[in-house]
Amino acid sequence: MKKLIFICLLIVSSSVSSQNAEVLSPDGKVKLKVSIENGKPIYSVMYNDKTIVENSPLGLVTNEGSFVDNMSFVESSNGKVDKHYVQEKIKQSSVNYEANSLTFTMANADKKQLSVLFQVSNNDVAFRYELPVWGETMSCVVEKEVTGFRFPSQTTSFLSNMMKPMTGFARTAPSYESGYTSDSPIETNTAEYGYVFPGLFHIGDNGWALVSETGVSSLYCGSHLSKYNDGVYTVDYPDQDNNNGFGSTGAQVGLPGITPWRTISVGETLKPIVETTIPFDVVEPLYNASQDFKYGRGSWSWLVWQDNSMNYEDQVKYIDLAAAMNLEYILIDAWWDKNIGYDKMEELIQYAKSKGVGVFLWYNSNGSANDAFMTPLNKMNTSIARKKEMKWLKDAGVKGVKVDFFGGDKQETMRLYEDILSDANDYGLMVIFHGATIPRGWERMYPNFVGSEAVLASEMLIFSQDVRNKESFYASLHPFIRNSVASMEFGGVLLNNFLNKGNTKGQERLTSNTFQLATSVLFQNPIQMFGLTPNNLEDTPKYQLDFLRYVPTTWDETVFIDGYPGKYVVLARRHGNTWYVAGVNAQKEPLNMKVKLPMIPAGEYLQLYKDGDSQGIETVKLKKNQEITLEIPSNGGVVIVN
Repeated sequence: MKKLIFICLLIVSSSVSSQNAEVLSPDGKVKLKVSIENGKPIYSVMYNDKTIVENSPLGLVTNEGSFVDNMSFVESSNGKVDKHYVQEKIKQSSVNYEANSLTFTMANADKKQLSVLFQVSNNDVAFRYELPVWGETMSCVVEKEVTGFRFPSQTTSFLSNMMKPMTGFARTAPSYESGYTSDSPIETNTAEYGYVFPGLFHIGDNGWALVSETGVSSLYCGSHLSKYNDGVYTVDYPDQDNNNGFGSTGAQVGLPGITPWRTISVGETLKPIVETTIPFDVVEPLYNASQDFKYGRGSWSWLVWQDNSMNYEDQVKYIDLAAAMNLEYILIDAWWDKNIGYDKMEELIQYAKSKGVGVFLWYNSNGSANDAFMTPLNKMNTSIARKKEMKWLKDAGVKGVKVDFFGGDKQETMRLYEDILSDANDYGLMVIFHGATIPRGWERMYPNFVGSEAVLASEMLIFSQDVRNKESFYASLHPFIRNSVASMEFGGVLLNNFLNKGNTKGQERLTSNTFQLATSVLFQNPIQMFGLTPNNLEDTPKYQLDFLRYVPTTWDETVFIDGYPGKYVVLARRHGNTWYVAGVNAQKEPLNMKVKLPMIPAGEYLQLYKDGDSQGIETVKLKKNQEITLEIPSNGGVVIVN
């Protein structure tokens, strides 16, 4: 159980007559201004006196009235937030969060009030709407949000489009599994269904901004960015066709109520983007962990061996693989109930236990939302069936579940996510979501949540030549975007030359083994299911297997070293006293670069995992200037261990 160590919240109120207010970050570099102009509330963000977000709209539309036009200023107050917490599952285990706050209260033509709470830390802006009780009105429906992000005209974007609802495999979209634009002019961002959070924006010489949201629970819907329209992106709620057309596109809110947080991470460089912890800084755990959950790595037969591996004998082979590789878990995927059965599964779980391997079991979330047909089916979508199944899981000794095929961000679906998590915690189970939305602060909010896919993940390397062609391109994006704001259960580290059981022809892997080792560090998730196969024990160099036997999945610190989204990335993560530095190169040409490692003392000896013609391990001594030369081939990688 991760405990909140210390929270201090000081609010100092003062009324002002002006319709303008501002708040600075503790270091004075971030300036947020909010005002009402011609009856419309707007805000802007600057960093080091350079514009990041130009005057952009604020406001909500509810079934009890609009808070967009004809607004008038009521009051504002300023305060401070000083908070320390520990969280083992994210990129930094111990976090100090300091911010200055501004509460800006306004009223509509009917004298109903609405407040916006802004919290501004040194490289992050977070804000949410706070809805009071309006007379005798104790509930409302938020139908629309006009919150916008207007960037300077020179801005380019790195965005992933929202998928069309009820399309794709078994009508399970949207599932956050689209590709990315890269450095595209913002006026070209015209995807019909908008873009998923997070979105990365390069404001030329002014700096960078990463836009996302956090704090979404069963009490609200998830949202995303609209397409670029009239110079601005707005916060859009789910399309009506999500979830087979069932459920509201807005949010049902009891009063007083709050919305999720909108977040903007800013900086002159990409360092604060990669290192931000804002998705977790502004949320709190919703319940206590029922036990201390153990994180680690696992084997997973379905990825390469696919459906035919869902039999007792093949799962024994993968349990043995996990034991030989010092992996903590095995994930047993779809059809296990049909092909193995509950009684034989109990035997298999006991066999795994005898080998020191814990078991995760796959489930289909679907009861009515799409056409996903894999079993176990209808075990997770209702409370009665779910609790009955989870009791069996607990009694059988299962450690966690992977629940698949959600599709959509409506409040109905957010309730299902939360219900699964809450019930699983009661039965001592961890939860991975697949075919799912991006986590929004869930690592902190739900103690037994251990990751979501929500990315073009490893399975698409099996199914798509285009994704194989772009594997290094996407890998060089994730630390700046998707994996910057949330854990990412990618299911990677594939060491077969051909991504199938035969490993002789077919889906050829285009990246190197060292690249694959590097992604085990680059991709952050507290539980990682590796794509290893039993033959890798014989056909992979021992030093590479040894690396995977001991690489951690939880980190105490993350430091950005160098990189540019879509081209290359090098970052460092610390586990205990050991630093791991990992990098990949997505460019067509080899990358030769010198980087500084300021977190490692000069004179220390480093284990350098080299790629290309000189592939192997080399022991090098860090120079006095803490600089090291890296050579990374195209589609290759590098790893350093200290």
